[in-house]
Amino acid sequence: MKKTLIKNIAVYHNHTITEHENMEISDDTITAFPKEKDILYGTYDEVIDGHTMLALPGFVNTHNHVAMTAFRSYADDMQLMDWLEKKIWPAEAKLTDDVIYAQSMLGIAEMIRCGTTAYADMYDHMDQEARAVEESGIRACLCRGSIGVGPNSQAGLDESRQLFVDWNGKADGRITVMLGPHAPYTCPPAYLSKFVDMAHELGAEIHIHLSETKGEVEQIKQQYGKSPIALMDEVGVFDCGCLGAHCVWVDDDDLEIMAKKHVRVAHNPGSNLKLASGVAPIEKMLKKGITVGLGTDGASSNNNLDIVEEMHLAALIHKAHTLDPLTIPAETAVNLLTEGGAKALGYTHLGRLEVGYKADITLVDRAGLHWYPRNNMMSLMAYASHSDDVDTVLVNGKVLLRNKEFTTLDIEKITYEAERTKVKLFQSL
Repeated sequence: MKKTLIKNIAVYHNHTITEHENMEISDDTITAFPKEKDILYGTYDEVIDGHTMLALPGFVNTHNHVAMTAFRSYADDMQLMDWLEKKIWPAEAKLTDDVIYAQSMLGIAEMIRCGTTAYADMYDHMDQEARAVEESGIRACLCRGSIGVGPNSQAGLDESRQLFVDWNGKADGRITVMLGPHAPYTCPPAYLSKFVDMAHELGAEIHIHLSETKGEVEQIKQQYGKSPIALMDEVGVFDCGCLGAHCVWVDDDDLEIMAKKHVRVAHNPGSNLKLASGVAPIEKMLKKGITVGLGTDGASSNNNLDIVEEMHLAALIHKAHTLDPLTIPAETAVNLLTEGGAKALGYTHLGRLEVGYKADITLVDRAGLHWYPRNNMMSLMAYASHSDDVDTVLVNGKVLLRNKEFTTLDIEKITYEAERTKVKLFQSL
């Protein structure tokens, strides 16, 4: 059994930050918060000095398309459907295993560097992304994104099943698998019903884009006479356990359904702003007890810490346009990044720094000038901190980043391969 001690650390737990604590980890689990007088230093395999650091539960990115790093700076300043139909989908048709693996490693490295310890992803060639997750040490909830119209609809079903069989529970439990029908506007009800049946058969849950744009909602209402949320409820998607990405254009009736069926929401403020999709009613969701986590989406970066600021910016834009008193307190924002994100992905022993919880931990260095004066530490965490403050990252008790340096990844190789495969991809277009 490997034993690790993080000493003299500020710890965020029980909604309080306590200074000068010590945290003990045995293998992959937090086992104690010993007092200094009770520590036997010779019994630990590794001791991490937490001086100036704040320990938080590892950040969770609840919605991404990580290999879309290949398209970063490729097709900006476009609305969602133009962006997809004219740029992204034609390029995605040319993706290969080689491209997906290399770009996944780049995105994973970026997430680790920014303090993210777990993420959810929906994309293609997912065997290659699972291999990148296994090798890197990060935790991930993966699904094969499937579109129900076109020649590859059956392949989406078959590959989703195989991904679950091959990878669910693998990599020391770090990989879990959901089923990933893309969205109501690309997956007709009959196709979605096949995913619902498969989910019940396998004991899997469903990750799906929902009500992302106003146009999408209007299209579904015109076609089926009800909102995407009501349609998914009718088809049975929510009876499997569901992670809904975006959920921007939802009304009070939709929220009632979501609360009743325990739909968890992946809120993507940066992507929604960049693609002019709108601002999700997060405050209403939280008041109804709906679980909400934060995501970056494929249109944004993999920097999960800075999206806290994006979320507040989205809230301010919403308030300026509607005059609604929309407020998201600082601690709520941090909780969406940690515990809320863990719950959104269905993790039961992640998202808190407590005895018995998995040791997925992010240490944030508070030595910078922007951490002073210290009137309110949670406010500083939400409004002043940024990704460069992340110093150390542990997943399953294993150190993946130490003193801002990677311990498991060859970054020069990763950036070289990301550029090589990007060139390869665009030469094929």
